[in-house]
Amino acid sequence: MKIGIDCRTILNPSSGERAGVGHYTYHLVKNLITIDKKNQYVLFFDYRMRDTNEFRKKNVVIRHFPFSKYKAFLPFTYTHMLMSAYLLKYGLDLYHSPITSLPLTYPRKEVVTVHDLAIYKNPAWFPSQIFSTKLLVPQSLRKANAIIAVSQSTKKDLQDLFNVPSAKVSVIYEGVSTQRIKLKSRKDDIRRFKLGDKFILFVGTLEPRKNLGTLLRAYKKLITWDKKFSAYPLAIAGHKSYKSEDVFKEVNELKLGKAVRFLDYVTTNEKFDLMKKAACFINPSSYEGFGLTLVEAMALGCPVIASNVSSMPEIVGKAGVLINPEHEYEIAAALRKVLTDARLRERLKKAGPKQSAQFSWEKCARETLAVYEKVGRKKQKS
Repeated sequence: MKIGIDCRTILNPSSGERAGVGHYTYHLVKNLITIDKKNQYVLFFDYRMRDTNEFRKKNVVIRHFPFSKYKAFLPFTYTHMLMSAYLLKYGLDLYHSPITSLPLTYPRKEVVTVHDLAIYKNPAWFPSQIFSTKLLVPQSLRKANAIIAVSQSTKKDLQDLFNVPSAKVSVIYEGVSTQRIKLKSRKDDIRRFKLGDKFILFVGTLEPRKNLGTLLRAYKKLITWDKKFSAYPLAIAGHKSYKSEDVFKEVNELKLGKAVRFLDYVTTNEKFDLMKKAACFINPSSYEGFGLTLVEAMALGCPVIASNVSSMPEIVGKAGVLINPEHEYEIAAALRKVLTDARLRERLKKAGPKQSAQFSWEKCARETLAVYEKVGRKKQKS
C-alpha cells in the first residue's frame, strides 16, 4: 500500500519542543517507518519543517504542502479543495490524519485519529472553534473509513455524541517515551526555577478545562491545615491560554504569593527532570482524552494524583490516587495523604512504571498498521 500521513503538526522535533498532536504524530510515524518495510509512506509536512533527515527511509517519500503558508489568507473550502487535489496526485491507497479532521473533498480511503472531544463536552472551553464544532469534525467522522480513539473513554464519547458505530472505532493507546532529547544548541537546567527539593507539580496549558482554580483553592486548604505544607510550593508549568488570567487572579485573591510558582512553558527535557524531582504530580483536569503527562510521570516514578473522570481512571489504574475534580477538600486531602504517607508514596513509585509499561509507541504503531491493513482490504468508497 501507499500510505499518506499528515505530519504538519511535527515542527522542529530536534529542538525539544514536542507537545500535543505533534508529539503523537512524531512518535507514531517514527515507529511505523521502523517496523514496516513493506508499505510505502508519503509524509506530508508543513512548509516550515525542513529538518526531515530522521524520517528518510527507502520506503518513505517526504513532501511539503506547498500552500500551507497561505492558509490564513485562503477561504476554508478552497484550502480543502487544494489539499484534496494535492493528495490525489500521489495515488494514495490510504490517507491518515492524526488531527481529528479530514480534507472534506478528498474521495479516497481515510483514517482519522481522535484525541479528545472536549469541545463537544463543554463548548465554553473553546469559544473560538465554533466552525469545527458545527461542521469539520462531525463530517470527518462520517466520511472516515476507520477512526482511531486514544482511549476507551474517547471511544465512548464518539458513540454518545455522534452515534459512531463501535466497529468503526479502534482504541489504540498512545505510547510513552521518557528519553531525554539530545539538543545541539541549548542545555536545559531546572535549577533556574529555584524550586528546591520538595514541590508539587502540574504540567499543562493554563485553560479552563484543566481546573486550576479548584487546584489552587485545594492547595490553599492544604497549607492552611498545616503550615509545614508551605515547604511544598505548587509548580505550574504550561503556556497561557484562554482565560488564563483567571488563574493569576485566583492566586492573588487567595493570597498565595510565592507559594505558587508559574514556570511558563517547559521543554520536554525540563518536564522530565521536574517529574523526577517532584514530591507528587497532580492533574485535576475536568476532561482528558488520554492524559499523556500522567503516563510520563508514572513512568518516571513520580506519585500521581488524577481526576476520576473521562480517560484518567482508565490510564492511571491502581497506580495513582483518584480524586473528584470538583471537590477542593478531596483534592487537598489527597495531597496531604501522598505527602505524609511514606508507604503510599513508595507503593505509587513502584506501581507507576509498571502501569505505564503498557503504553508503548511500538505497540501503538503496530496496532495502527493493523487498522491500515484492514481499511486497505475494504472496497474503495464511492
